[in-house]
Amino acid sequence: MRIHVVDAFTDRPFSGNPAGVCLLPAGEWPDDAWMRQVSAELNHSETAFALPLPGAVEGPAGSEAGAEAVAGADWAIRWFTPLVESRLCGHATLAAAHVLRTERGLLGTVRFHSRLHGVLVTHTDGDGATTLDFPAAPGAEVPVPEGLPEALGAKPTAAFGTGPLGDLLAVLPDEAAVRDLTPDPEALAALTLREDLRGVIVTAPAAREGLGHDFVSRFFAPARGIPEDPVTGSAHTALAPYWSARLGRPRLTGLQVSARSGLVHTAVRGDRVHLTGNAVTVLRGTLHV
Repeated sequence: MRIHVVDAFTDRPFSGNPAGVCLLPAGEWPDDAWMRQVSAELNHSETAFALPLPGAVEGPAGSEAGAEAVAGADWAIRWFTPLVESRLCGHATLAAAHVLRTERGLLGTVRFHSRLHGVLVTHTDGDGATTLDFPAAPGAEVPVPEGLPEALGAKPTAAFGTGPLGDLLAVLPDEAAVRDLTPDPEALAALTLREDLRGVIVTAPAAREGLGHDFVSRFFAPARGIPEDPVTGSAHTALAPYWSARLGRPRLTGLQVSARSGLVHTAVRGDRVHLTGNAVTVLRGTLHV
């Protein structure tokens, strides 16, 4: 069984967000415990497991798979952190689409069926950029949770719930405040568990025009084994509608200012968000267990 490590939302190795990608053979899903073990072995924030569905084109010649068919989908997809299964993951979906293009010759549109969000459509253009069509997660303002300023080391100007996405979106006054954050991982983990959150998105507008991005962000989910995620595609399903409403433009560019950093180009389309980025394969191997 082939396994890959792909840097997503970047066009340079060793930047963006590394994701594991495991292309499973046709048939049934492996045990959840095994997928968690594989993800823990790779030790990236997320690993995507993709399972071919009946009628899926697995390569240039195509073949039939044994899993149950899903209308409008080619592959089923699930995502695991080193600790738990994820509800939604953007960068690992982009990485899976990249592997299907580079290893299996699948060009254009690939449709992934997810357990919670139905069919997620990806489209890769001729220059290798992949666009993800994900459900938007518009925010609803909520009180700043008790203990959040202390856990982050900064006081948000506002906070927003993100519905099924399960994150808290915390707005800081400026880009420098986001870049300079040094949160307390234990306090943040306790807060997210108490509030039943996946993680905390922190964001602010770009410091000025002409920098190549419109807003910045960081993402922390220490209770899920992710002290800080390098570039979080799913978080941009909340960031895109938030900033598009405030900046008055449907198309924006977000810069996630983690140590590795990465760009996510966003476009709000009604109740959907398009997330576009590049990816680079940095490792190909064989999984022996």
